[in-house]
Amino acid sequence: MPNTTPSAGGELPRQVADAYVDALVDLDPITGTFLGVPESSSRLPDFSPTGQEAVAQLARTTLEKLTDAEARPGAESPAERVCARLLRERLTAELAVHEAGEGLRTVSNLSSPLHHVREAFTLTPAETEADWAAIARRLRAVPDALDGYRAALDAGLKRDLPAGPRQVATVIGQLDEWIGADRSWFAEFTAPGPDALRTELTEAAAVATGALTELRDWFRDRYAPAVAGAPDVVGRDRYTLLARYYNGADLDPDEAYAYGWSEFHRLLAEMQTEAEKVLPGAKTPWEALAWCDDHGEAVEGAEETRQWLQSLMDETIEALDGTHFDLAERVRRVESRIAPPGSAAAPYYTQPSLDFSRPGRTWLPVRGETRFPAYDLVSTWYHEGVPGHHLQLAQWVHVADRLSRYQTTVGIVSANVEGWALYAERLMDELGFLTSAERRLGYLDAQMMRAIRVIIDIGMHLELEIPADSPFHPGERWTPQLAQEFLTRHCGRPADHVESEIIRYQGMAGQAIGYKLGERVWLRGRDAARARHGADFDLKAWHMAALSQGSLGLDDLLTELSAL
Repeated sequence: MPNTTPSAGGELPRQVADAYVDALVDLDPITGTFLGVPESSSRLPDFSPTGQEAVAQLARTTLEKLTDAEARPGAESPAERVCARLLRERLTAELAVHEAGEGLRTVSNLSSPLHHVREAFTLTPAETEADWAAIARRLRAVPDALDGYRAALDAGLKRDLPAGPRQVATVIGQLDEWIGADRSWFAEFTAPGPDALRTELTEAAAVATGALTELRDWFRDRYAPAVAGAPDVVGRDRYTLLARYYNGADLDPDEAYAYGWSEFHRLLAEMQTEAEKVLPGAKTPWEALAWCDDHGEAVEGAEETRQWLQSLMDETIEALDGTHFDLAERVRRVESRIAPPGSAAAPYYTQPSLDFSRPGRTWLPVRGETRFPAYDLVSTWYHEGVPGHHLQLAQWVHVADRLSRYQTTVGIVSANVEGWALYAERLMDELGFLTSAERRLGYLDAQMMRAIRVIIDIGMHLELEIPADSPFHPGERWTPQLAQEFLTRHCGRPADHVESEIIRYQGMAGQAIGYKLGERVWLRGRDAARARHGADFDLKAWHMAALSQGSLGLDDLLTELSAL
């Protein structure tokens, strides 16, 4: 239910925002599952053009209601104003993406209707027999959901809106893995289900797997040949549109590109200094990291690593709570999990449900590995877990009753949350938690990857020139092939991870730059608040105020952070 009292004149912006959430859950049960709505557990969305248009029409209607709400008494309060600003910015950006037909060409190795369907099952309650009965019904809904997705991509072909060929080839490979040679992902997922529903779960899993097989064959036989000549980059116009959606700001790509290069040079110098401590005489920082892979601090075994990461997050909460943050008891709970097979190469985080019955969770993709170097794990879990995504997104859920559900869930701006998580990595360095040269070099390597994302995501999609002071192909113009080579040379990650990264950037243009650009906004906001308060600046109070304001795009975020 909306969490503010309607004025005598009608709804205020926060009521409009939360009514939008309720209506969206009806259209999109996967969103309902993320929010912890039990009634969503047995359903899947309509991904067809008709279903996409229904969501767009909801946005248009909501914007009309928002205009009326902003004119009512009480709408001028700070809480209403901030919510209204976010709702208008987000829905406007989403409508622009929809009207450009981007929903008819969504093929990605990480984020697409196909991936959302599978991830929904990992978050669906599975404790009781009734939960598993709902899962069985959701499994039987998979064919219709994927048929709708296929109809959208077919409509995109008719409008000459193809996805990139590299995305398609990658997704075909993912579908092969999910279908499996002996046992499908859905069969594995349903294996722990109750004996009383064994026949139904087995049959429903087979139905869902059959839908994956049909989609795989269609991608391979119909869609891949149709997009064979399409570009794998989006160009300046599409990039500007998509960057607005992911970042909540009208960015200057050329300025951001130059900033990425300045960070590259700064970080490279720091990495060279730290690498000398790890491996004296190392020719490059990545030679030192390669040494760490084989000889440095590491955790052996997937389950042992999961437990180690859980301990790391628990210990970090103990160290930070009361000193740099004030955490509610339910925010202090976070779970470490192993990611399901077929996930993207990078670790990720999932937000708690609105009632915290499902806690925040970090997910480690194992991908056949048994040895996990600590230099990579520590900074990554400061990012994904504590004090990164978990402290922000769980705190948003904790204060949802004071804000609106929209501000704390559906209205998430990628660059805000990724910027906070990168700021969190830097904060842990500032606070002295990176206690060895190996761990600090790993942190700098993670920062370097985010700086390189700015360079190559903008560079390859806009086909910009590589500057003259670059150590790599100066004067040439970026291509995806050069981007992959550049990241390989300046990254401590294995080849399959690097390839997965480049494919990700190609399929989600404008998203990867938000980490570094978002961090810049968080740092600028903190600096402005510190300058305003002087000796009275309280970092703990600033952190909690900043984490309790809900989602904002980067332009609005800087304004609000500076005023705290």
